[in-house]
Amino acid sequence: MTTQTIPAADTAGLPSGTQAAVLHGAGDLRIEHKPLATLGPNDVLVEMRSGGICGSDMHYYADGRNGTNVLRQPTVLGHEGAGVVIAAGAQASVAAGTAVVIEPALPCRDCPTCLSGRYNLCPAGTCFGSPPTDGLFARHVVVPERAVHQLPDSIPAEIGAAIEPLAVAVWAVERAQVQPGHRVLITGAGPIGLLVSQVAAARGAAEIVVTDVNDDRLAVATKFGATRTVNTAATPLDLTNMDRLIECSGNTKALADGIQTLAPAARATVVGQARPTVDGIPLGFLQRYEIDLVTAFRYAHAFPTAIELASSGAVDLRSIITSTYPLEEAAAALTAPVTDPTNLKVLITY
Repeated sequence: MTTQTIPAADTAGLPSGTQAAVLHGAGDLRIEHKPLATLGPNDVLVEMRSGGICGSDMHYYADGRNGTNVLRQPTVLGHEGAGVVIAAGAQASVAAGTAVVIEPALPCRDCPTCLSGRYNLCPAGTCFGSPPTDGLFARHVVVPERAVHQLPDSIPAEIGAAIEPLAVAVWAVERAQVQPGHRVLITGAGPIGLLVSQVAAARGAAEIVVTDVNDDRLAVATKFGATRTVNTAATPLDLTNMDRLIECSGNTKALADGIQTLAPAARATVVGQARPTVDGIPLGFLQRYEIDLVTAFRYAHAFPTAIELASSGAVDLRSIITSTYPLEEAAAALTAPVTDPTNLKVLITY
């Protein structure tokens, strides 16, 4: 394939607009025609194939906010997306016809944080689908070339959106510093927890315990690297001397209880969205045994590893995808994990 280089001023034959899922307020999602941004010299035009529903999308739809970020103007949702490049700007090098997954965070790349390599923490960064920045739930999107990663033939774009949550899991395991032989506790068996379990197994963890209050999800965890599962609604944790805790549920009690299972000099990593302030964390226990408490926010340099893990078969993306919806039914997709708790990863397909 050769790159279709189209200067910004010469866009004959390309769509000038697209259909998109636009959130106007809590519970008010509309499929609308939106103009496309001008294709710049370093941009690519992507025809979307899949978009993943994340918990943040669900919060925006249900409440008009996610954490401290509030919807203040109509915004296209979605930050998990994959598709096929159909045109490229004059200075872009991605070939037309290339299947890609989109890395949604857009850091400035120039501040000291970005230059240190921790671009996920850029103070001036934006993210597709995080209001007011329009997201990826659209038939076409224009994105910077630096935001796309090529997908191998083994990962079709129709499921490629699931690479983004896998990148979250890769970064979580990296921040947790999981090593071969470690005993790992993962709290929360949602899509992220299940992907973390697979990545931890690929890193050589000797024991992986996954907890949740949903037996259906725990049953899936046994297929994804878990050596043991615990329904904490029915059974108290009886673990000791765990090397790593990776908290994926966002539940304060799960974090506090999980910390109590850790061995001296172990590490606890917070991945699930944390509350602004938290009481009940056993700080004295952490200090007494010098247990590191760290956090993970999105990812940095994690997409290539995620693509490699999925391409090699070390991580099974297809098995976490439980339902798909057309763009016209995006509102139903956003509530599917609530209306049917057996749902894991829900995709919008185009």
